[in-house]
Amino acid sequence: MSIAHGIKTLGILGSGQMGLGIAYVAALRARVPVLIHDRSEAQLKKGLAFMDKLLEKDVAKGKITSTDAKEARDRVTVVLPDRGLVGLRDADMVIEAVSENLSLKEAIFRGLSAELGPEPILASNTSSISITKIAAATLPDGEGASSEKGKKSASRVVGLHFFNPVPVMKLVELISALQTSKDTLDRARAFAIACGKEVTTSQDVPGFVSNALLMPFINEAIMCLEKGVATRDDIDKTLKLGMNHPMGPLQLADFIGLDTCLAIQQTLYTGTGDSKYRPSILLERLVDAQWLGKKSGKGFYEYPA
Repeated sequence: MSIAHGIKTLGILGSGQMGLGIAYVAALRARVPVLIHDRSEAQLKKGLAFMDKLLEKDVAKGKITSTDAKEARDRVTVVLPDRGLVGLRDADMVIEAVSENLSLKEAIFRGLSAELGPEPILASNTSSISITKIAAATLPDGEGASSEKGKKSASRVVGLHFFNPVPVMKLVELISALQTSKDTLDRARAFAIACGKEVTTSQDVPGFVSNALLMPFINEAIMCLEKGVATRDDIDKTLKLGMNHPMGPLQLADFIGLDTCLAIQQTLYTGTGDSKYRPSILLERLVDAQWLGKKSGKGFYEYPA
């Protein structure tokens, strides 16, 4: 029996590539109104221009009609920085899509819990951070984890990990905190399916399934380069032609963002205490140099503007 997601309005916090990608599939595929908020007005304008470009491209390729594109774009409303989280009060679900930083996410979920009340689902697009820790940040002031208010607040927090680029990638990884209710999980899954995605589930462990497997693989490839085992091109070519990967691990790291790769690898390392997850020194130095991959124009490869 299919479960109705019941999301009449979606809120998205963060208008970077992930936030806009989620807004795109929610407006186009799930056909729900989307409120998108960011603390940077410049980033909001950049994100909406990116969405317009995506819609135009899909119309040009014949994937959608111009009517579909207009209707999807009309479903997206910007919540300007000066309105803050109050502007998301009409949302039945809010998906947070900001950088991989636990203290930032805790502050956001604490604010969402205070401003939105106890009913809306609060989802994080984190790719590695504990959903249980994030859920604990929603406890109302003066309420313990075992109080009715505390239980209810934390029970509506869930991990909903979309993959980049969101309009193309078919997967969403669903992660339950210790506190997450079955109703929250079922509705979050139903919403991801409504966005045209397939869903896998993971326990709340560092990196979940996806990045507990992927990031050590990428990190090992970077260590091979660091040690001079092979050149950048030969490492990527070996995986592309020998293992039939669509792109090599170093190119993939550039597309993910080297700062994101480092943040996830650090989460794996600190979360498990296992030395096999120690981030490559070369990865740390590239991030120090702000050579973050495709988004900054330079990483392992160069990306002319």
